[in-house]
Amino acid sequence: MRKELVIALRVTAVTLVLTGLVYPLVTTGLAQVLFPWRADGSFVKDERGRVVGSELLGQGFATPSYFHPRPSAAGKDGWDATSSSGTNLGPTSKKLRDSASDALRKLAAENPDAREPVPVELVTSSGSGLDPHLSPPAALWQVPRVARARRVSEERVRALVESLTERRDLLVLGEPRVNVLTLNLALDRQFGAPRPGGPSATRGP
Repeated sequence: MRKELVIALRVTAVTLVLTGLVYPLVTTGLAQVLFPWRADGSFVKDERGRVVGSELLGQGFATPSYFHPRPSAAGKDGWDATSSSGTNLGPTSKKLRDSASDALRKLAAENPDAREPVPVELVTSSGSGLDPHLSPPAALWQVPRVARARRVSEERVRALVESLTERRDLLVLGEPRVNVLTLNLALDRQFGAPRPGGPSATRGP
């Protein structure tokens, strides 16, 4: 019995060292060498070198001159990276229908020049509540509002969206998408940041 116990303890100790210390240290070290930007969190900086977010985490934008992401149910006010979650509401939920209807009315009021029906993703939150991407149709739907707020042509804003559209990985994985933070930073670089604030001011008036 004592012999088996000693063997078990040794196996446990070796496993703990290998999987709890050696493996994490090796993988972290390799990541820092091979792709340090990704390993550090894919932080995004503005033109002044200030970190304004991460490519991997969505954040809220409310001002007309920026593209808006999907609604968020993460945390009390949404976009809380420490409380990633969806609404957990099913298709028969009255609360979900009411929430989508409210969002639809708000979008219609904020985007009077939009020519197509509202994309469904703009009235429903993602499973994480922190989705950093929009589909190209959801981004393009907002072009008239952004162009009007910035006093530039819709063609120029649409061209910017199309230039930043990410294609399927390896041509088959995932769907085409646009990173909202990257797109809004590109807006400021090309057309100038509206006043007051820029993309770092995530919650506009």
